[in-house]
Amino acid sequence: MTPIVGISSYVEQARWGVWDQRAVLVPESYVLMVRAAGARPVLLPPDEAGAADVVRRLDGLVLAGGADIDPARYGANQHELTVTRPDRDAGELAVLEAALNADLPVLGVCRGMELLAVAYGGKLHQHLPDVLDGEKGHQPAPGVYGTHAARFTRGSRAAAIFGERAEVNSYHHQAVSDAGALTVTGWADDDVIEAVEDPSRRFVFGVQWHPEAAADVRPFAALVAAAR
Repeated sequence: MTPIVGISSYVEQARWGVWDQRAVLVPESYVLMVRAAGARPVLLPPDEAGAADVVRRLDGLVLAGGADIDPARYGANQHELTVTRPDRDAGELAVLEAALNADLPVLGVCRGMELLAVAYGGKLHQHLPDVLDGEKGHQPAPGVYGTHAARFTRGSRAAAIFGERAEVNSYHHQAVSDAGALTVTGWADDDVIEAVEDPSRRFVFGVQWHPEAAADVRPFAALVAAAR
């Protein structure tokens, strides 16, 4: 049987054709990578109440990138540049909890990695330029990915997928400051956390960059392999 992998999606005002209205969406690149990895992608709109029912029908879960997580979720006051989607936080945290309870393989991408950290009791830097003395290499300009090196712990899942060092593409102004109960296994050269995992689980893994935008199927293939 082909594994079924859920991809978290979100509600935004969107325009297409003659329409300008709220829509449930996610970049197609996530769908393409899940398909390329050999699984059947299914989009999951925010739905806090139905999380357990959804997870029972899935073999794996991808937590996609997007808007910032409400800092109240990790006990912080909101930065002026933090842009939240409370409905998405509630829906994704519910489906993540159900997935962890079922030992479902989970891959978190960018915001998805940050969500994993928060779910595991961690905290976030709300605006990296404040931490890195104005450096904007992780998000150079609106709609422009940064490129930088990342290093990974020998023997980790991250190193098994990417090797001990790789070039990655970033687009984020927040980052994990404290991974909670997760193990940090990847860093940028400026020491921003780039990969986290839970070695006690079948597959719980997060990356801070965007492999789907670079057509890098490797983390998605690792997720699907764990889901079989």
